[in-house]
Amino acid sequence: MENNSFNDDAAELRARSNWTETKGKIRQEYGHLTDDDLEYSEGKQEEWFGKIGDKIGKAAQDVKSWIHSL
Repeated sequence: MENNSFNDDAAELRARSNWTETKGKIRQEYGHLTDDDLEYSEGKQEEWFGKIGDKIGKAAQDVKSWIHSL
Protein backbone atom coordinates (compact mmCIF):
# COMPACT_ATOMS: atom_id res chain seq x y z
CA MET A 1 0.00 0.00 0.00
CA GLU A 2 1.57 3.28 -1.11
CA ASN A 3 0.54 5.27 1.95
CA ASN A 4 2.45 2.87 4.22
CA SER A 5 5.47 3.35 1.99
CA PHE A 6 5.34 7.09 2.56
CA ASN A 7 4.93 6.53 6.32
CA ASP A 8 8.01 4.30 6.28
CA ASP A 9 9.85 6.98 4.30
CA ALA A 10 8.95 9.62 6.87
CA ALA A 11 10.30 7.42 9.64
CA GLU A 12 13.50 7.00 7.66
CA LEU A 13 13.81 10.75 7.10
CA ARG A 14 13.36 11.44 10.80
CA ALA A 15 15.83 8.67 11.71
CA ARG A 16 18.59 10.27 9.66
CA SER A 17 21.31 11.67 11.87
CA ASN A 18 20.75 15.24 10.79
CA TRP A 19 17.54 16.34 9.09
CA THR A 20 18.76 19.94 9.34
CA GLU A 21 21.76 19.02 7.18
CA THR A 22 19.49 17.30 4.65
CA LYS A 23 17.24 20.38 4.52
CA GLY A 24 20.35 22.47 3.91
CA LYS A 25 21.28 20.30 0.93
CA ILE A 26 17.75 20.61 -0.44
CA ARG A 27 17.92 24.39 -0.10
CA GLN A 28 21.32 24.51 -1.82
CA GLU A 29 19.69 22.93 -4.85
CA TYR A 30 16.34 24.73 -4.56
CA GLY A 31 16.91 27.99 -2.72
CA HIS A 32 13.35 29.18 -3.27
CA LEU A 33 11.95 26.53 -0.90
CA THR A 34 10.93 27.97 2.46
CA ASP A 35 11.09 26.49 5.96
CA ASP A 36 7.34 25.94 5.66
CA ASP A 37 7.88 23.97 2.43
CA LEU A 38 10.38 21.71 4.18
CA GLU A 39 8.21 21.08 7.23
CA TYR A 40 5.87 18.11 7.10
CA SER A 41 3.33 16.61 9.44
CA GLU A 42 3.12 12.96 10.36
CA GLY A 43 0.55 11.21 8.21
CA LYS A 44 0.86 13.73 5.38
CA GLN A 45 4.03 12.52 3.68
CA GLU A 46 2.40 11.84 0.32
CA GLU A 47 1.02 15.37 0.32
CA TRP A 48 4.43 16.76 1.39
CA PHE A 49 6.36 15.00 -1.40
CA GLY A 50 3.73 16.23 -3.88
CA LYS A 51 3.96 19.81 -2.59
CA ILE A 52 7.75 19.82 -2.91
CA GLY A 53 7.42 18.26 -6.37
CA ASP A 54 5.02 21.00 -7.46
CA LYS A 55 7.45 23.67 -6.25
CA ILE A 56 10.46 22.19 -8.07
CA GLY A 57 8.72 20.74 -11.12
CA LYS A 58 9.22 17.05 -10.33
CA ALA A 59 6.97 14.10 -9.59
CA ALA A 60 6.50 13.15 -5.93
CA GLN A 61 8.29 9.82 -6.51
CA ASP A 62 11.28 11.65 -8.01
CA VAL A 63 11.41 13.99 -5.00
CA LYS A 64 11.30 11.02 -2.64
CA SER A 65 14.14 9.27 -4.48
CA TRP A 66 16.22 12.43 -4.67
CA ILE A 67 15.87 13.18 -0.95
CA HIS A 68 16.87 9.62 -0.08
CA SER A 69 20.00 10.00 -2.22
CA LEU A 70 21.23 13.05 -0.29
